[in-house]
Amino acid sequence: MAAIGTGDRATLAGLYTEDWVLELPFGDPPRRLEGAVEIADYLGPQMGRFEFTLSLVAVHFCLDPDLLVAEYTSEGRAIATGKPYRNTYIGLWRFRDGRICGVKEYLNPMVAAEALTPDDPQDTPGDGY
Repeated sequence: MAAIGTGDRATLAGLYTEDWVLELPFGDPPRRLEGAVEIADYLGPQMGRFEFTLSLVAVHFCLDPDLLVAEYTSEGRAIATGKPYRNTYIGLWRFRDGRICGVKEYLNPMVAAEALTPDDPQDTPGDGY
C-alpha cells in the first residue's frame, strides 16, 4: 500500500503481472486499462497530482483463493492546490502465480476532483482525476 501512495514504480512493477488489468468503474474513460505499459502511462500523471498514504481497513477473503476484497482509505493532499485528499476505496484484487493480475477499484472520483479544484477559479491546475 505504501508503494501505491508514493508512486514507487520499481516496487510496484514486481507486484503485478505484465498483462494485469485495472478497472475504475466510477472514473472517467478509460474505465478499463490493460497491460503494465498502458496502466503506467495512465497512472503516472495521476499519481503525480497527489501525495497520500493508504491505510488498509479490512480484507475479505473469498471462496476463490485468487481473489480478495479490500477496504482502504487515503489520507493526503493535492499537490497543485494543497487541499486535503481523503477517499474511501473498495478493491477487488485478483492474483495469478502470487502476483496481482487484476484490480477493480471503486472510489468517489468527486473527492479527487474537489481536491484538485482551486478555491480561486482564476487558479486552474489542470483537469480533474
